[in-house]
Amino acid sequence: MKIVIAPDSFKGSLTAAEACDAMEKGVRNAVPAAHIIKIPMADGGEGTVTALVSATGGSLQFQNVHGPLGDEVTAHYGILGDGKTAVIEMAAASGLTLVPPGKRNPLFTTTYGTGELIATAAEKGCRAFIIGIGGSATNDCGAGMAQALGVTFYNKSGSRINDWMNGHWLGETGQIDLTGLSPILKESRFTAACDVDNPLLGPRGCAFVYSPQKCSPRLGTGKVKSIAEKLETNMAAFSDLLEAAVDRRVRNIEGAGAAGGLGAGLLAFTGGKLQKGIDIILKTSDFAERIKGASLILTGEGKIDYQTTCGKTLSGIAREAKKQGIPVVAIAGMVTGNIKNLYDMGITSCFSICGRSLDRATAMKEAADLLPRISKKAVRSFLTHYSRG
Repeated sequence: MKIVIAPDSFKGSLTAAEACDAMEKGVRNAVPAAHIIKIPMADGGEGTVTALVSATGGSLQFQNVHGPLGDEVTAHYGILGDGKTAVIEMAAASGLTLVPPGKRNPLFTTTYGTGELIATAAEKGCRAFIIGIGGSATNDCGAGMAQALGVTFYNKSGSRINDWMNGHWLGETGQIDLTGLSPILKESRFTAACDVDNPLLGPRGCAFVYSPQKCSPRLGTGKVKSIAEKLETNMAAFSDLLEAAVDRRVRNIEGAGAAGGLGAGLLAFTGGKLQKGIDIILKTSDFAERIKGASLILTGEGKIDYQTTCGKTLSGIAREAKKQGIPVVAIAGMVTGNIKNLYDMGITSCFSICGRSLDRATAMKEAADLLPRISKKAVRSFLTHYSRG
């Protein structure tokens, strides 16, 4: 019997690879002779690098880069098993968690470090790039990234801007010079994992929707509102220059507003495309091919709720499995709310680590021990039902 184990991470408890190992123990107890295929999963956010490195036999890389405030941070990225594809989580270099809460202000954070990771991977021979663009501290339209890749920005007086490009400097920019842009980018292919559909500007744009989440609570409601308004003004002016420079209109493309406009920046500066994270992961891990002939797919994540059906990992797995008629059993730390849509899309059954006698904190702390037990129970339950036809 072929059983595929393909969980996302159990955030705060287990990485996707660790969850695979824990589930495998349970499956082995239930079906000792099973042929097990482990495929750690992600949806383009946290854990994408490790999931794809593990799934393709690649390697993790570490590099000192400039963080959101320009200070040095050590960031990781992955080179996949083909040796030519780099997978980067922008949050590793430009994420909100890298900024102390008291210093958070998206007017002054930069994606420069994300550009440095791209440049470093390119130097190592990578020509295909998968960029996860969630969890950002930034609102600079990807200008900082572009700066690290050779783009020069000038202020309205014609002087070169030597500081890290950020939300503030967008409003001071008078000219964008692309002549120094790394020629390697012309040889490369960029795909951004993007699970939001916000445009760059307007009421649903990144300034008004997301920048308040990147501000320190100390700033107060009035200051946070003024920051969002300032960013909107700055980004509107900058986008005029950007679209003229690259001869491409990007502001209204779905996802352009992701990660403080990094979506628009990747579209414009690298000629990249935006895709749903889970679709990228499924394709890169060769998921459809690897699950062929399976009797069961065992998947899971930290929490299953109504959002699980909205383009997340489990919904993507269920979609692919349904095409091949493979049952899917899901395990989560918690299962809450109305999840009827999950069953409609192909999930056979759901199991929760948490129960009446087990609280969330304990479940998270002891997930490595509890997940094998629930996996054993889930597989045995499936087999009992399966044997009855």
